[in-house]
Amino acid sequence: MIEQGAVGEDKERGETALQRVDRNWLEILQELRVLQTGIQILTGFLLTLPFQSRFTELDSFQIAVYLVLVVLSALITALLLGTVIMHRTFFRLRIKEALVRHAHRILRATMMLVAVVLIGTTGLIFDIVLNRTAGSITAISLAVLIFALWVAVPQLLKRRSIKAASPGEDPGTR
Repeated sequence: MIEQGAVGEDKERGETALQRVDRNWLEILQELRVLQTGIQILTGFLLTLPFQSRFTELDSFQIAVYLVLVVLSALITALLLGTVIMHRTFFRLRIKEALVRHAHRILRATMMLVAVVLIGTTGLIFDIVLNRTAGSITAISLAVLIFALWVAVPQLLKRRSIKAASPGEDPGTR
């Protein structure tokens, strides 16, 4: 565990508890910016599809998947903007730690929805261009890959890092 002084200072990093919360908030903002840009591009792509001549050839399953993806993209956008609204609501109330905690939860939920939209969009494209089987295989393959990259690998690396850390140190406190 990291030694802290009476005022909540992290001796290893040389930051107070408030500085740590500020740093964590800035890190969340960076992650939100990356997600926001990506989902804006993906949503823009989805919104242009109905204006393509081939859109009328979609079957009822493809249209249903498309509409679910549009709704999920809009929900993701609303969640990302929700963190901005929270920041404005919490502004000057000296409760930034609560803001960071809630924004972290929203960010994790948003990332799961982004995974669903990525999987669904890729599956839909392969379904339209090739066939339903190709769409299903691609969607399942991407789901496995995302699970591996976003869940399994980070957990494995986390466990290894914790084991490698000095006995009394808790890397999760940073």
